[in-house]
Amino acid sequence: MRKQMLILSSLLLAMILFVGITSCKKSTSSTTSFGLSSLKAGAIDLNGAVPPTNVPTSPTITAVFTVAINATTATTATISLVQGYDTANIAIAVVVTGATITITPTTPPLAGGALYSLKFKAGITSTDGQAIGAFTRSFTTIGTFVPSGAIAYWNFESLPCNDQIGTYPTISPSIATAVTLEASRSAAAGLAARFNGTTSLIEIPNGDLLMNTNKTLDFSLSFWIKEDSTGRKDHFTMGLAGWNGFQFEINNNGHSGKGECKLAATYSLRGDTTASQDLWYNAEDTLSYPTYTYCRDLTSNGGTGVNGLLVEKWANVVCTYDHTTKVGTMYINGQIMKSQDFNLAPITNPIHNASGLKYAGNPGNNTFVFGFIQDKVDPTITDSWADYNIPTNNHFIGWLDDVRIFHKVITPNEILLMYNSEKP
Repeated sequence: MRKQMLILSSLLLAMILFVGITSCKKSTSSTTSFGLSSLKAGAIDLNGAVPPTNVPTSPTITAVFTVAINATTATTATISLVQGYDTANIAIAVVVTGATITITPTTPPLAGGALYSLKFKAGITSTDGQAIGAFTRSFTTIGTFVPSGAIAYWNFESLPCNDQIGTYPTISPSIATAVTLEASRSAAAGLAARFNGTTSLIEIPNGDLLMNTNKTLDFSLSFWIKEDSTGRKDHFTMGLAGWNGFQFEINNNGHSGKGECKLAATYSLRGDTTASQDLWYNAEDTLSYPTYTYCRDLTSNGGTGVNGLLVEKWANVVCTYDHTTKVGTMYINGQIMKSQDFNLAPITNPIHNASGLKYAGNPGNNTFVFGFIQDKVDPTITDSWADYNIPTNNHFIGWLDDVRIFHKVITPNEILLMYNSEKP
């Protein structure tokens, strides 16, 4: 009996030891693996199969992992936010709390309607020494894309249509004459300014400040336009002392009815002198002047005229001038239409030495206008065809919206992204 009790005790002890060893092995193997649990911008999932397109431009991004993070390994050295259209690294703040990493852009808001990549490099570890491999998640911000750095912007959402950035006017308010506000190209675009083709005008004081008077800045002009061909083939869309400042015009009769358009402007030269030159696009594949380097041929599909790009339909027009390269470029609907290089002008031509744009109009009237080639008071151009008071002159008839001026060259990528995000 005693022998049987001893055997039973031995068996019981063996079972206890076995259970204990097994329990220890289970505890060791149950260590939680280091991985990403969730990645969100607010409530928006950044870790799904399809990258989201509605992320706010001032997001707070939280990355939650399965175990606590070693804070010394999760920094801006291992986490970055990259802007898609120019591959710029966006400044961010990185804060680690337990198993959560919070990422916040520290620059002004991200661009609207733009693609961003959030990159986690290899080297991030957990507090228990586990490592995670590199991974990237992408997202697009909500809204429409606008290049940064505009110095003036008119959105025509209310009269008298003042600059929304706040620089112009600087002394007296804008004056709107016979201008109405109507639905723009889309619901998102809101309202647009409607010009009647005889008397409509918006006058903006101190327009000379819109130009590169210090000779060191570049220039870009961007706007949406829908031309009304009723009763008129030619239009002065906007102007500052005509070509003595800058002005944009459309001629629907040019070149066999295929149309033409141009930005005429005055440029600063050596010795503090000026010369005027047109960035002229005739919708034909012609390089008839030495400075022309590209001209897109649109003659087979209507050019810019009645059946082309600018008449009875909304179009986005962008003109740029790079003072370093001396290259001027025109884009319509995100595509390059015309380029010219002043370096290729004959050395005897003053424009060969052009730098930035410079105002050369009447000092007493530096008013920038929408709807005509120059203001109606103290005009720089005294020819009768440039007289605002003659209603049969080429006053603009149609719609304008979202006019922006930059003292920089906006890039082809920015121009195409802006067009695609704002188009109807």
